[in-house]
Amino acid sequence: MPRLLPRPLSLLLPALATIALCLSAPASRAEDEKDIPWAPTVTVLKVKRACFNDIVEVSGIVMPREETAVRPERMGLKVAEIMADAGDTVTAGQTLARLNLPEGGFQIVQAPVAGVISSSSATIGALASGRGEALFNIIARSEYDLVGLVPTGDIGKLQVKQPASLKVIGAGDLDGIVRRIAPTVQPDVQLGQVFIGITGGKRLAVNASGRALIRTGQSCNVAVPLTAVQYNSAGTTVQVVRRQHIETHRVELGLMSGSRIEIRDGLNEGDDVVAIAGAILREGDPVRPVFASAK
Repeated sequence: MPRLLPRPLSLLLPALATIALCLSAPASRAEDEKDIPWAPTVTVLKVKRACFNDIVEVSGIVMPREETAVRPERMGLKVAEIMADAGDTVTAGQTLARLNLPEGGFQIVQAPVAGVISSSSATIGALASGRGEALFNIIARSEYDLVGLVPTGDIGKLQVKQPASLKVIGAGDLDGIVRRIAPTVQPDVQLGQVFIGITGGKRLAVNASGRALIRTGQSCNVAVPLTAVQYNSAGTTVQVVRRQHIETHRVELGLMSGSRIEIRDGLNEGDDVVAIAGAILREGDPVRPVFASAK
């Protein structure tokens, strides 16, 4: 016949078991959190929010917005005197050249608009043609456009009158505004043409290369360094340290600025991310995290 425990002791055993279970739980958690001496050390950053500007970049060349050809009213007259040359800034009505008339007088050639003379074919003694090559070409009102191409995916972000920041070789930083967006794209390369009016009245070199940055919007989300992102067969991933073990999170990337990139899905603010993701780190690997300040 089995031996029975005294009644008071039998009532005490369930309570002792509950106390033992409660004491063992924190010890288990503490075991998870303590350093693993043989685990590799990794630098981690705490994920923070940041705002990114959606920028469309346009590369192109400087072109006259409007070019006016200057020809004499009568054909077959010889150039007697040249009073302006390519590169000169002229006013409307200014005399550019004089031509000999058969009857012994002169015909004056005047600038129809103010601007910069972009080219001249005038040569003393040569015949001036009313239909062939123009004597002078004038960039009307000294107005220029940066004419460039943008990917089809960016055309929808652009609107007329959006401000732009430009940098033109030989002219430095300039301001501009989107003036016209072509309604069609080049089918072979899927690029569309955009015309950005350059403001400020600065004299520019035609065909000079330039670049425009157009801000089309802003997005605020969590961000990580570019070095934290991995591209592999599983997609785009980021390594997170949780309880001193590696977790691999698939993420959706957004906008980029400098050395940081927006994460639209897959991370939360406050997550500890491996600053420089490594292929040698796998899901579940133990690590010893060292925290660094986010830049």
